[in-house]
Amino acid sequence: MDINGASAIVTGGASGIGAASARRLAARGAKVVIADLKAEDGEALAKEIGGAFVAVDVTDTAQIEAAVNKAVELGPLKAVVNSAGIGWAQRTIGKDGEFASAHNLDLYKKVIAINLIGTFDSVRLSATAMSRNEPNENGERGAIVNLASVAAFDGQIGQAAYSSSKGGVVGMTLPVARDLSAVGVRVNCIAPGLIDTPIYGSGPESDAFKANLGSNVLFPKRLGVPDELASMVEELITNSYMNAEVVRVDGGIRMPPK
Repeated sequence: MDINGASAIVTGGASGIGAASARRLAARGAKVVIADLKAEDGEALAKEIGGAFVAVDVTDTAQIEAAVNKAVELGPLKAVVNSAGIGWAQRTIGKDGEFASAHNLDLYKKVIAINLIGTFDSVRLSATAMSRNEPNENGERGAIVNLASVAAFDGQIGQAAYSSSKGGVVGMTLPVARDLSAVGVRVNCIAPGLIDTPIYGSGPESDAFKANLGSNVLFPKRLGVPDELASMVEELITNSYMNAEVVRVDGGIRMPPK
């Protein structure tokens, strides 16, 4: 699918995998809307790639709609990448046998609200706009890529909330792809492994920590870099025969319990 001259949206697009994906899509000729809460970084990237920034909290439907409307102003919306998300770690119960020590339920709900419900809200609104596009010669109107995590399959101790949210993103892939096949919109999912993003910090201690993490990867024994994920995003957007698929991009890692 050709996205030259079309518009695209990347949620969580101001940094990391989202930013790398936005650059890839812009290089393909798309006008990219960076939908993120990080205004300074998002505006800088939008300027760099000739796109636009819209402040978006993915738990706010009106803000997602604003990003979709902005994209449609720039051109037919043909590509959406949902990479906005947060992590949280806490064991399901505490050590003292008290109800109050069990996993914070509000934080569980927050992770689900951002990572899972936010992703689906973006999908349903973006796909609605895509359904108005004129189909290409293959009947395509658009493509969506959602970012999950290997934690959807190999959730570690303390990752109940995160793994639940990402498992939901994996689980929606096939049924949503089936739904949207009626209007020629493809849906795929990427499950990243350990990716080197600013969350790990910088400096000698950070480098040693990342090297230790990388030693668990099958091969190559290192953390992935955002552009390696963005390369797969680009493929899933542009390859018209990729649909309803969940692709692990993880160097072969299978996460241990902790």
